Amino acid sequence: MNFFKTIACTCLLSGFSLTLAAQSVPKASYDVVPLPKQVTLQQQWGDFTLTPTTRIVCGKSKADQENAKFLQQFVADRTGFTLPISNKRGKTPAIVLNSAEKGFSPEGYRLRIDSATVSIAASTKAGAFYGIQTLRKSLPHLSEKERAAMTKTGKIALPGVDINDAPRFAYRGTMLDVARHFATADSVKRFIDMIALHGINRMHWHLTDDQGWRIEIKQFPELTKIGSHRSATVIGKNTGKYDGKPHGGFYTQEQCKDIIAYAAARNIVIIPEIDLPGHMLAALAAYPHLGCTGGPYEVGQIWGVSSDVLCAGNPQTYEFIDKVLGEVAQLFPSNYFHIGGDECPKTRWKTCPKCQAMIQKNQLQAEGKHSAEERLQSYVIRHAENTLARYGKRIIGWDEILEGGLAPNATVMSWRGEAGGIEAAQSGHDVIMSPNTYLYFDYYQAKDAKQEPLAIGGYLPLERVYSYEPMPAALTPEQGKHILGVQANLWSEYFKTHRQTEYMALPRLAALAEIQWRPQGTRTYSEFLKRLPKLFKLYEEQNYNFAKHYYDIMPKYTAIAGGGIRANLQVNEPNDAIYYTLDGTMPTQQSTRYTQPLDFKSDVKFRAVAFHEVAPNQYQRSHVEKEDFHFSKSTARNITLVNEPHASYKFDGAKTLVDGLVASNTSYNSSRWIGFLEKPMEAIIDLGENTTVSQVAFNVCVEKGDWIYDARRVEIAVSTDGGKTWNTIVAKDYAPLTEADKNGIKPHVYDFAPTTARLLKIVAQPETSIPSWHQEAAGKQAFFFIDEITVN
Repeated sequence: MNFFKTIACTCLLSGFSLTLAAQSVPKASYDVVPLPKQVTLQQQWGDFTLTPTTRIVCGKSKADQENAKFLQQFVADRTGFTLPISNKRGKTPAIVLNSAEKGFSPEGYRLRIDSATVSIAASTKAGAFYGIQTLRKSLPHLSEKERAAMTKTGKIALPGVDINDAPRFAYRGTMLDVARHFATADSVKRFIDMIALHGINRMHWHLTDDQGWRIEIKQFPELTKIGSHRSATVIGKNTGKYDGKPHGGFYTQEQCKDIIAYAAARNIVIIPEIDLPGHMLAALAAYPHLGCTGGPYEVGQIWGVSSDVLCAGNPQTYEFIDKVLGEVAQLFPSNYFHIGGDECPKTRWKTCPKCQAMIQKNQLQAEGKHSAEERLQSYVIRHAENTLARYGKRIIGWDEILEGGLAPNATVMSWRGEAGGIEAAQSGHDVIMSPNTYLYFDYYQAKDAKQEPLAIGGYLPLERVYSYEPMPAALTPEQGKHILGVQANLWSEYFKTHRQTEYMALPRLAALAEIQWRPQGTRTYSEFLKRLPKLFKLYEEQNYNFAKHYYDIMPKYTAIAGGGIRANLQVNEPNDAIYYTLDGTMPTQQSTRYTQPLDFKSDVKFRAVAFHEVAPNQYQRSHVEKEDFHFSKSTARNITLVNEPHASYKFDGAKTLVDGLVASNTSYNSSRWIGFLEKPMEAIIDLGENTTVSQVAFNVCVEKGDWIYDARRVEIAVSTDGGKTWNTIVAKDYAPLTEADKNGIKPHVYDFAPTTARLLKIVAQPETSIPSWHQEAAGKQAFFFIDEITVN
C-alpha cells in the first residue's frame, strides 16, 4: 500500500469515526499515535462486537501469556470489561494472539479485524505487544459512569480493518535522569508504562552525576552512604540561595533487577549510565582520593559543570572504574552501556602532576585539533570501553567522546546538534540522534515561560519536536545505516516531582513516537494534531499530567504597509472561541470576541485567550497569548542581513529584529532571539524615506555557560543615497566579559545628535575567543544573540 493510499485511508478514518459517533454502540477508531504504516478499512468484513465475555485466545508460551494479560488489563482500563483468557478458540468471536507467526520484521505486526475475529499476529513477543497497544489506543474513550454501565452487558464495535505495521528505527529511546532529583522505584515503573504506550523500546537511565549517586555498588558502599545525599539544593537557577532541605535516595541492586524485569516485560531495554570521568562530584565526596586535589568535596548542590573530576593520572581511578562498571554491567542485560563522557573540564588535569605524568607516559601530547588533556580523556574512555567489552557490552557516549579521538567500537549519542552524529557516522561509527535543539524535553514548551513550571530554559514546542528528521541529508545511504535511532532526554534539575516529569514529557513523547516509528516523508503535523485529542483521553484515563498547549492560540504576526503589525489567530479546535483585550487586562468570555485579523500601528498590550468546552457549559481556558507591541521608526520596516544567522537559531530571520516584540528572558531557543556564530551581525534597515533619527537600541542575550557572549564592537552608520555612501555615527569597543559579569539581557542604547537617514546599518562584532577563565570553551568562538532593533 503506497503512501498516498495510506493518507487517503487516514482521511477516511476521520470521516468514518464521525459517522460512527452518532450511533448508540461505541466504536473503535484507528486514528492512533503513532499511526501505523498501513491502515485499510474493510467495511465488507463487518464489525467485531467486543463484550465482557469475549475471550482472549493465546498459546501457552510465556510470551503469549504475558501479552494476553497486558491486553486484558488494557481493555479493562478502557472499557470496564475483564476479558477471560483461554488457550482454546471455541466457536464464539474471540481475540487471537500469536507471537510466533513467520514473516514479520522483529517488531512488526498485523492487526486484522472482521466480524468473527480480532487477530494480532507477529514473529516476536515485542511485535505482538505493539499490535496490542494499537488495539488499546483504538478503543473508544468511556467515562467512569459509562464503563460501570457496560461491565455486564455492554458492547463495543470494532470496524473491520487490516493494519500492517513496523517501526522505522530499531532504537527508540528516552533518557530519564534520576541523579539530580531522585524518582522512587514506583515512579520509574510509571514512566516505563508511559513510554511503552508510545512504542519506545529503550530507557536510558542516568544514574549518577555531581548532585547524586543513585545505584548501590557493593564494593564501594560509601557511594550511596555519602554520595546519594546532598544537604541542600540551590533555589532556582543557581541563585546563590539554598532551600536547606536534604535530598537523596538510591536504588538497591534488587530494586534495579525488579525495574529491569518490569521494563523487559514491556519490551523495553534499560541502558544504564555511569557518567565518567566528569560529573563525578558525588563519587569524589565519598572517595576523595580519586580526585586531583584530594578534596574535601561535597555532593553538588548547584546545577552545571564542576571542575572537580576523576583524576586520570591515579591508578586507583582505573581500579574504581573497573569495579563499578563491572558490577553494573553484570546487573543490566543490555548490550549497551552509557559512560557519559560529556562536560569534563580539563582544568585540574592541566595542573595535576599525576595527570601530566600519565600524558607523558602514554605519549598523549597534543595532536592536530586535540589537546593533550582531550587525548587523556579519550584514554580514560578507551579504558572503560575495554573493561565493558569483557562483559560483552558496547559503550555509548555523548558526542564529547569524539574529542581526543573516538574509542574504536563506541556509539555516539549526538546531543550538541547533529554535527557530532554526522562526523561519527561518516567515520563508520553508529549514532543515536538526540539533538538538544529538537529533543531536550527539559526545555520550555511555551514562549511565555512565566506561565510554565520552572525549566532549564530554551523553547521546544510540540511542532518543533515533530519537525525533526533524524536522517541527516549530509549522509550517504551507506553512512545513513549508522543512524540507529532517536532519543529524547528528560534532565531533572528542575523536575522536583514525577508529576512534573510527566508534564514535560507529554505530549512531546507523542511527537517523538511518530519520528521514531513513521517512515520518512509520511508525517504531516496538521494530520497528527487531529489524532492527539483521542490520545489525550487515554492520558486522562491513566491520570498522566500532560501539557495542554494543543488548546492554546496559534498566533501569526506579520508586517503590513505603513509600519503596522497584523495579528492573525488560530486554534486547533474549530469550535473554541477566542476573546481578547488591548490594555493588558485578562480576557474573559465577556471581552471582545476575535472574528478577524487585527491591525496594530501603535503600542498595545495584547492579551488573548481561547475557551474550550469540556462539558456542557464547562470551559477550559488556554494559556494567555500575551504580547506587548512596542513601536519605533524601525518597526515592521524592511530589513536585510548581510550574514545569515546560525542555522539552528535563525527562526524567522531578519524580521525578528523589527517585529515590535522584545524578548523578556534569555530563553534563546524561544524564537524571540536570533543567533550568530563566527560572522558579525550586520543589519540594514530601510526606514522608507529620509527620517530624522537620534537613537538606536537593541538587546543582547548573555548566557556565558552556553557560550553566548556580548558584542566586542558596535558600529552604526546612516545613508541617504541608497547605500552608496555611509556616514558612521557610532563606533564603540567593549572589553571581554569577565567571570564576574552576570548573565541576562544586556541593553545597548546609543544616543547621538539628530541625523537624517533613509538606511541604517548596524554591525555587531561577536566575541571571537572565549576568555581563558571559561572551563570548557576557552579560546572558542562565542555565539551572539540579538533581539529588536529600535530606532527613534
